[in-house]
Amino acid sequence: MLKFVFWALVAVNAALFAFRQGYLGPAGAEEHEPARLKNQLAGERLVLLTEGEATAAATSTDASDNVAEEEAREPEAPAAPPAPVPAPTVQLIACVQAGPFSTADARRFESRINRLDLAARASRVDTPFQEVTSRLVYLPPNGGREGAQRRAAELKERGVANFFIMQGDSPLRYAISLGVFKTDGAAQKLAADLGRQGVRGVRILPRGPQTTRTAFQFRRIDAGARTRIAGIADDFSGAAVRNCD
Repeated sequence: MLKFVFWALVAVNAALFAFRQGYLGPAGAEEHEPARLKNQLAGERLVLLTEGEATAAATSTDASDNVAEEEAREPEAPAAPPAPVPAPTVQLIACVQAGPFSTADARRFESRINRLDLAARASRVDTPFQEVTSRLVYLPPNGGREGAQRRAAELKERGVANFFIMQGDSPLRYAISLGVFKTDGAAQKLAADLGRQGVRGVRILPRGPQTTRTAFQFRRIDAGARTRIAGIADDFSGAAVRNCD
């Protein structure tokens, strides 16, 4: 009986040895680890890892995959808008005055200004104005009474007979009046005639009552608006554009 058990164990061990060595068929060869390693491509590049190294490698791979997924899901930041271009600086004029105008001319001027959309910047003001009713042709005072008498003698020598020495307490005291005219043209003609006779220093003085007329002031306007206002004022006799006092 013991001999039977002994030989049975020997047979079993022999069968196991043959199975492990692949002597019993391809099934054993496929499951035999040394033979499988021999069939691997580039087997020399394989590295066996410990359990700790394998766990660390798997964790690093998962983290890299999560970062890649987050980057793929993260929307692109919108492009920064371009910097605004600063507006050009406009130099404004504090105050410009146009005038003076008569009552009728003031209405006409204001109507034309309103077409330029400047009414909100315009205001009416009264300005002193002299109503010219005559023009005095004269020689200004020079040397008091004696000076006036000396010049009167010179005028007579040059053939000028129509003159007189002005009196009174005005600034024209001892001036020599050479004529008074209603029109500027007549006054200019006499001054030219006296010049040809050798009389020097002749002046023309407009005279008349002091009144007021209408002027327009425009505040905080640019140079272009001032040019347009001046262009309109040029169409009115006696009107001019200047900076406010």
